[in-house]
Order: sequence, then C-alpha cells, then structure tokens
Amino acid sequence: MTKVDYEAGQVLLFDKPYEWTSFDLVRKVRGLIRIKKIGHAGTLDPLATGLMILCTGKFTKRINEFMGQEKEYISEMTLGAVTPTYDLESEPESMKVVEDFSNDRLESVFQSFRGPILQIPPAHSAIKVGGKRVYELARAGKEVKLEPRPVTIHTLECLQRQEERITLRVVCSTGTYIRSLVHDIGQVLGCGAYLSGLTRTRIGTQHLSDAWSVEAFEKSIKG
Repeated sequence: MTKVDYEAGQVLLFDKPYEWTSFDLVRKVRGLIRIKKIGHAGTLDPLATGLMILCTGKFTKRINEFMGQEKEYISEMTLGAVTPTYDLESEPESMKVVEDFSNDRLESVFQSFRGPILQIPPAHSAIKVGGKRVYELARAGKEVKLEPRPVTIHTLECLQRQEERITLRVVCSTGTYIRSLVHDIGQVLGCGAYLSGLTRTRIGTQHLSDAWSVEAFEKSIKG
C-alpha cells in the first residue's frame, strides 16, 4: 500500500463517534498518523455524530476555507420540553402538553426561519466572552447576554413526524447552531423543544458517505 505523506498535507473525512469531543477525534488521528500539525474544520458537540474534516501538514491552511462552507444536518427535535443546553447534555424541564397542530402549521413556522435570520447562540456554547467560554460561565451560574448573530437557513424540512419527535433536514450557513434553531422553533410553537439527535451529513461538497470510521482508519494504518 502506498504510504500517505501527511506532512505534505491531506484532507481526511471522518464520522465522529457519539460522545466523542472534536478534540478526542483529532487526538486519536494524531496518534495514529504520528504528526503534530493537524486540525479540524468545525467542531461537533459530543452528543452529535457525523462529518468532520481534518487537515494535516500544509493543508491546515485550508481549514478556514472548509469552515466557511455551508453545512447539512439531519436532526431530531423533541417537542414538549426545553433543556438549559438546548440538547440532551442537560435534563428536560418545563414540560408541556404538545398540541396536535397540523402539518400546515408546522410548515408555516418553518417558513419563518428560512433565509437570513438573527440567531442567539446557546448559553452553553464555546463562544468566548471576556476571554472565557460561555459554557464555563453558564456552569458557574453566571448569566451571560449573547448578541444575535446573522445566519442563513437555506433548507428546513420535515423528513418524519412521529408523536412529539420530528426529524429535520437543515442546510445552513456557517455559524448556525442547530440547538438554537430547534429551541426557537419550540418557542414559536408554544410547547418548547430541544435537540435530541444530530448528524452532520455534508460540509460544502464533502459528504459523510465518503468519511472514514475511526475503526476503519485505524485498521488501514496498522495494516
């Protein structure tokens, strides 16, 4: 098998495992290919899976290029409660009965989020305020006011609806928080919602279907 020159630069696609941090994946791959210069083009939360782009060697210069490209996600939205983190990293609270609203009502709400919007990031996010990550401030019980940020929702569609759970396909600009999108949809519907599942399926022209699993990549390295 031809030896890959990771120092010269490679773009590697991975399917990040559930409950791994983005740094866990980088650390694992760094240990396998034995190279220090490696980075990723956009984090995924621990409870998310899917496509992550890792760049090695001289190709780390391309990280910003990939980070600026649109993203596609398949997400699961659970109605009838909210969580402080907007996902399952915290316990659901403020439970409400979910009204039996029509598909037309759901589509009307989705339409209000399509296109350019202003979105407030989650309080539990990696954004820095005063040199500290806001999730660290949130965990310390400190309230942080985050300003709305412009993002664009190119596609927002319902793939499946089963009782309080709705599977969504979202195509969006860089900087979009799917957790916030789901939370905000729940607020408009009046019943609350949180993100109960997330998989990133595409970054620009790079697709999850072309990505390595960690196990397959490790096997290819070790022979």
